[in-house]
Amino acid sequence: MTIYIFPIFPLHRTGNLTSVSEFFLLGLSDDPELQPLLWVLFLAMYLVTMLGNLLIIFTVTSDSHLHNPMYFFLSNLSLADIGFASTTVPKMIVNILTHSRVISYAGCLTQMSIFILFGCMDCLLLTVMAYDRFVAICHPLHYMVIMNPRLCCFLVLVSFFLSLLDSQVHNLIVLQLTYFKNVDISNFFCEPSQLLKLACSDTFTNNIVTNILIYFIGAIFGGFPFTGILFSYTCIVSSILRVPSTGGKYKPFSTCGCHLAIMCLFYGRGIGVHLSSTVSSSPRDSAVASVMYTVVTPMLNPFVYSLRNRDIKRVMWGLFSKTT
Repeated sequence: MTIYIFPIFPLHRTGNLTSVSEFFLLGLSDDPELQPLLWVLFLAMYLVTMLGNLLIIFTVTSDSHLHNPMYFFLSNLSLADIGFASTTVPKMIVNILTHSRVISYAGCLTQMSIFILFGCMDCLLLTVMAYDRFVAICHPLHYMVIMNPRLCCFLVLVSFFLSLLDSQVHNLIVLQLTYFKNVDISNFFCEPSQLLKLACSDTFTNNIVTNILIYFIGAIFGGFPFTGILFSYTCIVSSILRVPSTGGKYKPFSTCGCHLAIMCLFYGRGIGVHLSSTVSSSPRDSAVASVMYTVVTPMLNPFVYSLRNRDIKRVMWGLFSKTT
């Protein structure tokens, strides 16, 4: 598909329009002195993200005591975090190393599609994990019957296919945008909102319809999972508060502590990014804020689970003892 913009980068001219097959990722900073520091920082964070999430997956699969729904969903969340971070960070590391900011139009759409796929899957898996904790605490006697292996696999598959649907809908919307005011993306990856800001629709009405459709899709794939999580934890807290003993209250709270911490990291930073992009007029501020939920959150997830979960720490320590 050929994309046309007003003449900024003359690659292939057609009348008074310019055919463009590339975008330019402006990144976080133009300062040449900061580039080596950014390269080392992002490479270190990416390696920690990969090693931490792979360690969670290996720990869960290596011990039969962790073969239960909670850790099954956790290992899938780690897989989604690996894909989420791998969509954006390696490209930025390569761009800094090669002093290149170019990304092809097809590569930009592919990156955006995979980014939405794993980002939406993170949201849906957190919702599934909230439902799992709801069943475990509010209906403990029926937990193993309700959360059987077939249902667990079904919930993960549904999360994947709904995320795939979300990413393809965004792709179809962007493919309908035939004119762009600029090709400079003020971020280190092809963020959907940035592409929409650069787009120049044929008519004002088409522009309004596109924005309404984007917000509607965001409300479905972001708002409904968040509402489901709030409902699950409202029921969980209500059930825990009815427990008479203090010890009986502590155990369920400690069990849900890891999941609550991950949710606060993911949704808190995501909402903060959108608020900062709305309040702040600087595109670079939005790019810096994007680092928090695209890089920092996937990196912190394994630490939260490994430090706050006794079962994970026990198995990790056992594996470490065997290897040494």
